Amino acid sequence: MSEKQVLVTGACGEIGQALVQELSKRGGYRIVTADMMPLPDSIKNLAGEHVQGDLVYKIKTFYDYDFDIIFHLAASLSSKAEVATEEAHRINVEGTMQLLMLAAYRSEKYKKAVKFLFPSSIAAYGMPGLDAKKNAGPVKEEDWDNPHTMYGCNKLYCEKLGMYYSRFYGQKHLDEKPPVMLDFRALRFPGLISAFTLPSSGTSDYGPEMLHAAAQGKPYSCFVRADTKISFMAMPDAIKSLLMIMDVPREKLTANVYNVAAFAITADEFRQRAVKAFPNAKITFKPNPRRQGIVDSWPEDVNDSRARTEWDWKPDYDTDRFFDDYFLPEIRKRYGK
Repeated sequence: MSEKQVLVTGACGEIGQALVQELSKRGGYRIVTADMMPLPDSIKNLAGEHVQGDLVYKIKTFYDYDFDIIFHLAASLSSKAEVATEEAHRINVEGTMQLLMLAAYRSEKYKKAVKFLFPSSIAAYGMPGLDAKKNAGPVKEEDWDNPHTMYGCNKLYCEKLGMYYSRFYGQKHLDEKPPVMLDFRALRFPGLISAFTLPSSGTSDYGPEMLHAAAQGKPYSCFVRADTKISFMAMPDAIKSLLMIMDVPREKLTANVYNVAAFAITADEFRQRAVKAFPNAKITFKPNPRRQGIVDSWPEDVNDSRARTEWDWKPDYDTDRFFDDYFLPEIRKRYGK
């Protein structure tokens, strides 16, 4: 059986490194990676080829590749996107659209649907206020889709672009045979936490930043209120969900976009876990108005019943397993604690 050719953009990021490692373990894939940076040592020997540079300007080189699957992870994240909105739009939207066009072209030309896996985000939601956020409960995919950030707008629009290219692009007269479409699948992720890479100053990184600081005996001033609550997920579950939805036969899916969830906790619950693990931890709360506003616009939790029903999604890590079996053992090892 020949290898499937897979493109992973944003391969140097937290999701990218973990995904490349898992695809390599599975076997049966020739992995092509793309990123602005050279590959880190963790995955350097796992990729068959690495394309370094600005993705928007590199995509034309990929038309000569026969990709079966594309994982498009490259993005300008939420906090950075609010500072450099035009650059975020260029990276997040133009880069995605160019790749979608490539996948659509190859799908129709070779009569074989390219699978296009896209990590979306809870940033695609927009809660109008704290009362609405508290009263909404776990939100479904079609609820509260009014993002307050450039990153959220980019993600929601790219979801719509994916639906367009997988359902309506190249529409023909009703009595003509429809073209072969690409197969677009998106997951709306909560805040993702990896035990093996350092937090990258993302808007949801206050939890892991708190614990890394506590493990090093450093004080930490949290940039959101203690009562701030959103959903989180361990990185292994994020990779698990991406590979699960990749494997599901298209006919079993009723939608292009799926929520996935694991556990929802407050910033103060993160602090309590940090103090329990590292009793000398010094953690205070000093909300940053801009970043607090972003997190307040995200729901406290999401309803992922669609994924659980259609493709048997279930996370491996609840709150206790995340801290006790995954995150704390690794940062203790990292800092000799």
